[in-house]
Parts: sequence; structure tokens; C-alpha cells
Amino acid sequence: MNILLYLLPITLFLGLLGFAAFIWALNSGQYDDPDGAAMRIFNDEDEDRKDKNS
Repeated sequence: MNILLYLLPITLFLGLLGFAAFIWALNSGQYDDPDGAAMRIFNDEDEDRKDKNS
């Protein structure tokens, strides 16, 4: 039962640390472009490489 005296504060600290990291990611713009990766599949990289090499 004494182990709970150690584990509970550690658990709360790690949870708050994870929440703070999530808030930091939101504020720093990590989730600003959710459609960018989905639309990147439509870019034809082969044509871009041909244009650069020519």
C-alpha cells in the first residue's frame, strides 16, 4: 500500500507532462495542415525530377 504514495504522484506528473506536450504541439502549429499529407499523393514527383534534370 505504501507503493501508492510513490506511484500516484509519478503518474500525475507524467500525465500532466503529456498534456503539456500536447498543448505545446497545438500552440506551435503541429496540427495546422491536416490535409497537406493527404493531398501530397497527387503530386507527381517523376515529372518534377524530369524538369530539374532537363
